[in-house]
Amino acid sequence: MKASELEYELPPELIAQRPAGRRDESRLLVYERATGAVRHRRFSDLPHELSGELVVVNDTRVVPARIAIEAPRGEVLLLERLEGDVWEGLARPTRRLRAGRRYGPVELLEHLGEGRWRLRLDGEPAGETPLPPYITEPLDSPERYQTVYARQSGSAAAPTAGLHFTLELLEQLDIERVTLHVGLDTFRPLAVDDLSEHRLHGERYEVEPAAWERIRAAERALAVGTTSVRVLETLARGAPLSGRTELFVTPGFEFQRVDALLTNFHLPRSTLLALVMAFAGVEQTRDLYRLAIEERYRFYSFGDAMLLL
Repeated sequence: MKASELEYELPPELIAQRPAGRRDESRLLVYERATGAVRHRRFSDLPHELSGELVVVNDTRVVPARIAIEAPRGEVLLLERLEGDVWEGLARPTRRLRAGRRYGPVELLEHLGEGRWRLRLDGEPAGETPLPPYITEPLDSPERYQTVYARQSGSAAAPTAGLHFTLELLEQLDIERVTLHVGLDTFRPLAVDDLSEHRLHGERYEVEPAAWERIRAAERALAVGTTSVRVLETLARGAPLSGRTELFVTPGFEFQRVDALLTNFHLPRSTLLALVMAFAGVEQTRDLYRLAIEERYRFYSFGDAMLLL
């Protein structure tokens, strides 16, 4: 697949700058793959759209990972704790930074390429919420960039499909948890035209044995977000219950455990959009995105959701 096949035009005003007033007030575009039927619902209607699916959520928690630095003015974005006080992160302006130097609470140890650094951090992360660059308005509460079920701290970005859930809505569903700490792979844009040349650095995941037994035995499993998809399909291929996944899902992929997908609307030229196309079909996804734009759905992290049955 070519990266150019992942392009689409989005009016800038459809990029959601803030979350819905109430999490489950967001809109929900429902698509039945078997029949082609499309419905426009509210996220609070989700239980009425399901038929006994086990709903699998990613319970990772976003760390306050964006740390401002001075002289030169820039920032460090923590991506992953490697061990103890040593992390991998993105730092800018990379060309003006030097290994062995301290920048506030950060000591840069080694440049890994592409703006990535191995670094040492004093204490626990105490920066700002790492909002995506397309969100330009300040966030009233950092908790709105966390899911209500977030538990395991370690992500550089939120698994945004889960931001729509409320505690009341969860009580109406059969829920199981997995953990994948969102890192560079999930939000790094494609830098090559041929997707076969795109390389993943891998992201850490962990699933409890009892949780995997429930998921494996479920008649139908609904993955909440692309991160949950990657965990389930990694395990379905015989991987251990904890480790790193480099699974890259593109059209032609054979899904072995995910029967339905709940996801937000993703950026063009992203690996996340390629995954959605793999699940729903390339042309079908293009049609759904065109429809979402016509119907003025809100896009990206704080935007609306899509349920693919």
